Parts: sequence; C-alpha cells; structure tokens
Amino acid sequence: MPQSIHFISMGGSAMHNLALALQKQGHTITGSDDTIYEPSRTRLQQYSLLPAEMGWFPDKINTGLDAVIVGMHARKDNPELAKAIELGLPIYSYPEFIYQQSQEKQRIVIAGSHGKTTIAAMILHALKYHNRIFDYWIGDPIDGFDTTVQLSSTAPLIIIEGDEYASSPIDSRPKFLHYKPHIALISGIAWDHINLYPTWDEYVDQFESLAEAMPKAGILIFDESDDMLDVIGQKERDDITKVPYFPHPEKVIDGQTYLITKQGKQIPIQLFGQHNLKNIAGAMTVCDRIGITEEQFYEAIPSFKGVSYRLEKIAESGNRIVYRDFAHSPAKVEAATEAVKQQYPSKELIAMVELHTFSSLNKAFLDQYNATMNAADEAVVFIDTKTLADNHLSLITTEEVKAAFDHKNLHVFTDAATLQDYLRTKQGKKDQIFLLMSSGTFDGMNVKAVADELTHY
Repeated sequence: MPQSIHFISMGGSAMHNLALALQKQGHTITGSDDTIYEPSRTRLQQYSLLPAEMGWFPDKINTGLDAVIVGMHARKDNPELAKAIELGLPIYSYPEFIYQQSQEKQRIVIAGSHGKTTIAAMILHALKYHNRIFDYWIGDPIDGFDTTVQLSSTAPLIIIEGDEYASSPIDSRPKFLHYKPHIALISGIAWDHINLYPTWDEYVDQFESLAEAMPKAGILIFDESDDMLDVIGQKERDDITKVPYFPHPEKVIDGQTYLITKQGKQIPIQLFGQHNLKNIAGAMTVCDRIGITEEQFYEAIPSFKGVSYRLEKIAESGNRIVYRDFAHSPAKVEAATEAVKQQYPSKELIAMVELHTFSSLNKAFLDQYNATMNAADEAVVFIDTKTLADNHLSLITTEEVKAAFDHKNLHVFTDAATLQDYLRTKQGKKDQIFLLMSSGTFDGMNVKAVADELTHY
C-alpha cells in the first residue's frame, strides 16, 4: 500500500538512493536538506524530488505522514525531527527502515572494517548473472546496477552491506545491528572511526555484538586469517553455524591473476591482491548458502569488474599505470599497497595517500599507519589541512608524519599545487606504477588529468 514518507537530510548517498527506490515503488516522497551535493542533486532533480529550497521546514512535518526517515547528516536538534517527535510520527533511521521492509526476506549482511562493498558487489554480480530475484542495499554504485538499493515485495532475499557507523542522530547503535541477519559475513577487523570508538576494544565490541545478536539457526561466516575475528567467530553460540574461510588459491601469470579451482582449472579475474582473494572466498561462501554453486560462481566472476575506487585502473600507457583506491584507513592502505607491488614486482611503485578522515588526521591514531606503505618504493602523504581546521584538530607536522609511517623514502605535502608539481617530475620515466589512495579529493585535484599526465611520455 502506497505511503507518504518524508526524508530529513535526503541528500546523502544512502538517503537519496533510498528515496528514489521508494518513489519507484509508488510511495509519495518528500524531503529536506541544508546542502545537497552532486551526484545526489542531479539524480533527485531528474525524479522531481529535489527540494525547492535548501533548509529545514517544520511545516513539512504533519500527521498525514506515514513515516519519517532521518539521516546522519541531521543534528539532534533538527527542527523537522523535533516536530516529528512532537507529533508522535513513526521515525526510522534508514537501517531500521530497511529492516522493516525486509522482515519476510532472508537477510544476508556483509560487515567488516574492509572489503564489505566488494564482497557484496560480487554476490550481487553472481546473482544477477544467473538471473536470480533479489533485493539489495550497498554502500557505493556498482557496474550493472542503476541504484545502490532495491526493495520489492517479490524478492525472497536481500543482500545488505552493513557498516558500524551510528544509525542516526538519535540512535548511536551501529547500523548493522538493526538488520538481524540470517547470514552474516564479517570480512575483517581493523580499528577505525576513532571519533565513534575511541579505543580498540570499543570498536571490536561492535562486531562481537553483531555475532551475539544473530537469531537461532543463523550462519556466521568469517575470515579465519584475521586473529581477532577468529576469536569472535569461533566462540560457542547456541544454534549458530560457524563457517570460516581463507584466501582463494591463485596464480599470477604475466600480470594476470587466475583463481585455481579444486580441480586445478585456472579462472581469469579482473581483480588482484591478497585482500581480494579473501573477498572472493567470502563471497563464494555466502553464494554457496543462497543457491549459487561453485561452478556458477566461477562462471560469473571473470566478468566482475570490481567496484569504483577499489584498485581502479584510471590510466595506462606502455609500462606506466595509474590506479586509484578508496583506501584511507591503515589496513586498507597496507592491503592496497601490497597488492599493487605483488602484482607488479619488477616495477617501481609510487604510492600516495591522503590523510582526510577524522581518524587519519588525529595524532592519537597516526601511529596506526606505521609500516603500512613499506611495500612501495616511494611513499607520498598528502595532508588535507582544510579538514584539519574544519574538525578543530591540531596541526600535524611533516616530522610527525614521517615518524608515524616510518618509510625510508617518504614525502609529505599540504598543498595540492605543490603535490602536482612533484608528480610532474615523474613524467618521462618508464616502468612505474602509481597508486593514489584517498576517500577525499586531494583538495580538489583533478586526479584523472594528473593520471593522464603521468602516463604520457
């Protein structure tokens, strides 16, 4: 039955995709936000959902609404949220709403500090390849899917990427605790989000809670090579099936990675790196539990292109290649750097990371990056000083960065123009691989243009 649903802070990636999906179902959607960036702005405009003006308008909240969905960008004192509370309207965070819409489905949740988007995308790719009916919720756009969410009344299962961020301004619980998964995969645990979880123990406790909250007859799938996750995964729990996995066997021939099956067959894939071999093993394990056999998975995986910004090749010419990656946390930086070096051992690797997030710019967290870029022949760290100022964090000095990373050949930059000038000195050389890692923009630097310059000689 169609409902009238209002979104508070509808411009976020997750929120605007949910708004589009619900409108597609026939619901009446309204929303507000104080700022909406691209691509959310254009997409909302295309479907006549872009608010007429930016800001918060309590008059939009009335007793005719069936539900209010509030995003994390809103503050606790948001005037629309206050009005919804005053009227006693049903208020949901988006994970709560996703659960409400999927109570009759088999819920598969992919969690973990890293790899969850790629694992979920692999599962979606395999299901789509074999024409299965399914719903999904995933954090980033992936090839072959128009939106990051699909909700229907017909799909028997839903694949959900579940993160450990707080659910809403009025609900500090991790999002993944709302989903109550029948099958949960945890890909690995590496401390992150120091602003939410100031200590390692507090961070690990969130994943412990996910495992403890699983319903009876649930299936917990986990990376057994992760020491902390192995402790959580192997703990005795009534009526929970524990399924560990290890990296998938592989072989690299002339820069091409092949999966080696139990029968000795070689399956070419478009991904590489030890972390992706773990991702593949995890995805295969989930697929086996939802009706996709090993043979069917191997048939589908060669055409999987990966996820944008995850070791994405953006420029290549001769023996020079540029990759970009979303890596920003220490574990992701280390995994991406090692993956590229292992794939191209004879080439010089220049790895660059932007310290952009609250955690990465926090001096108390900086030592977590120790030795994470040691696989690179040359390392570059870019500090987003604007983000430092916006978050009222203390200035990080070049000496502090060098001491934390402990790399023998490391350069530190705080200005995008100076960084680009430095990269231009690398033009004209051969047999080099560049890895640009960030969840930001290197202070607005045109990464694609820089990549084209680096591969032009």
